[in-house]
Amino acid sequence: MSYESGTMSGAVDRLVAALGKLPGIGAKSAERLAHHLLKCPDEEALALADAIRAAKDQIRHCEVCFHLTEAQHPRCAVCRDSRRDASVVCVVEQPRDLLALEKAGTFSGVYHVLLGRLAPLQGIGPDQLTLGPLHDRVRAGDVREVILATNPNLEGDGTALLVSQILADTDVKITRLARGLASGGALEFANKEMLADALSGRQRF
Repeated sequence: MSYESGTMSGAVDRLVAALGKLPGIGAKSAERLAHHLLKCPDEEALALADAIRAAKDQIRHCEVCFHLTEAQHPRCAVCRDSRRDASVVCVVEQPRDLLALEKAGTFSGVYHVLLGRLAPLQGIGPDQLTLGPLHDRVRAGDVREVILATNPNLEGDGTALLVSQILADTDVKITRLARGLASGGALEFANKEMLADALSGRQRF
């Protein structure tokens, strides 16, 4: 299929609008991506569509930590790894934060993904986070330390405070990442050395 620039059709408008909803993609970038997809070979564009469809159909949240996993594996690769220390749980906001910490290569515990952070102005409250399952994991008695690894900004700090309050009725040790991470930053953009230092220098919350 080929496409020459000209009057935009309804289908192209819808494609641009859909691409423009992706994070970090502005109107101009959405137009460039749309034109690229229309000009590239059919198999390349359709392979992207198939990959998106397969991911939406096959990817689920881990029944233990809420990281991403494939439908045939109720537990993610981290939770299935018997070499991990299940008594140390690192709490992160999103799966991408978990992946960033894993790239640092220094953490041997397990994780809990909140699937968000407190953001009242965006309508995200405690009920939208996986706080109940986290509390249940800790109350089960196998967890000795919870590391709060929310992002070092106002909303992340508020989320960490809420987690600590929810776990206040347990005997678990609560720590947080050291402030080697820049305030207002995001875990996914930190390099592995910075993340390794933050993990090793974590402090009681």
